[in-house]
Amino acid sequence: MAGIKRKVPVHRLRCFLSMVGFFSEPGLFPWCARKPPGWSQLFLSTACKGNFTHMIAKKCQKGQKSQKEPSHLGPLDGSWQERLADVVTPLWRMSYEEQLKPVISGYRNKSTFSVNRGPDGNPKTVGYYLGTRRDGNIVCVQSKHLKNIPEKHNQVAQYYEIFLRQSPLEPCLLFHEGGYWRELTVRTNSQGHTMAIITFHPQELSQEELCVQKETLKEFFIKGPGAACDLTSLYFQESTMTRCSHQQSPYQLLFGEPHIFEDLLGLKVRISPDAFFQINTAGAEMLYQTVGELSGVNSDTVLLDICCGTGVIGLSLAQHTSQVLGIELVEQAVEDARWTAAFNGITNCEFHTGRAETILPQLLKSKEDEKLIAVVNPARAGLHYKVVRTIRNCRAIRTLVFVSCKPHGETTRNVIELCCPPNSAKKLLGKPFVLRQAVPVDLFPHTPHCELVFLFTR
Repeated sequence: MAGIKRKVPVHRLRCFLSMVGFFSEPGLFPWCARKPPGWSQLFLSTACKGNFTHMIAKKCQKGQKSQKEPSHLGPLDGSWQERLADVVTPLWRMSYEEQLKPVISGYRNKSTFSVNRGPDGNPKTVGYYLGTRRDGNIVCVQSKHLKNIPEKHNQVAQYYEIFLRQSPLEPCLLFHEGGYWRELTVRTNSQGHTMAIITFHPQELSQEELCVQKETLKEFFIKGPGAACDLTSLYFQESTMTRCSHQQSPYQLLFGEPHIFEDLLGLKVRISPDAFFQINTAGAEMLYQTVGELSGVNSDTVLLDICCGTGVIGLSLAQHTSQVLGIELVEQAVEDARWTAAFNGITNCEFHTGRAETILPQLLKSKEDEKLIAVVNPARAGLHYKVVRTIRNCRAIRTLVFVSCKPHGETTRNVIELCCPPNSAKKLLGKPFVLRQAVPVDLFPHTPHCELVFLFTR
């Protein structure tokens, strides 16, 4: 259900939030049974469109009044049944196929393939892991059958495996055991352009020996069997760590175009090999439209786009706001955002490179008198505590939209810090936020994962 956004029935959303610990013990508020001062109206006022506690309170008040039978409103005919169906199952008039219009198979625009021993014991197998290192039972299995991986990604992985099995160099399965060839990342766009990024552990190879390997790889994908992949670009990264940024170890373009481009919400967006971009393009459009609707930006507001990646959220809303200020750690992504703004003629956006906990306090010093709306889209690790504290203590920020790909874990901690009563020991001095809505958007069909968009106000 890529990108499907539903007006979820209250009981289903409460169930979902309970699963991630928001309303159950030991969840977001394990002390809920004690009803601490300020919390009932502070946080639990709502978790979707509609006020849970207000509705419950009204029901209780009604129940405490007279137990009179309801007045007669007419015969129980089909119209009442349709009205009930419209409330409880608002999509009942649409076929399920119509509900699932966005792409639900092969939707990933980025896939990362590992190299390890396959079921047959061959260490030069390209695919995805089964098992764990802790249990010592890792097996690398080809991904041709996975519904979320596009054929093009599988094709590139297949030819990379052919290349590895022809190469005299061994793969790097464990750093301390040596080996060279490592993972493959494939990025594609809706026009079918394909970028491949191959990671390589240089070990003790000289620069001359490295050049030989890069040239061999290049020839394989230009003139050899790999030419069938029709790559738009091929990158090579020397990495001695599990993950390396472009700043730590530059991506080396072996051939082709340095970037791929995507059309999203009327914008032409540039994407570098290291830049974050939502892995489901059709779903991302729905996600960003949801963010725009919830944020309520207008010409009087300044939008803070925190952890902005390639800047698409801010850029897509720039025409509706007075200014957009984006913050992103990855330098390549910021360069992409600036290029996208210039190419699309957007002049009211600024993008800053660095850690949000360092950049945000500096930006806010000159914005205290502005009407600010903040959007945060952090990685799975959630927001740094200093970022939460800065947002919480900035009186000018009255609306916050929080996009989470992992609603439990660190996001739960972030929500507690945003919504708890003032706490001088933690330097959370600003007025607490209230969770008003939570809208799930399915970016990951065939998996249990879902993006969840929270709207906080104060």
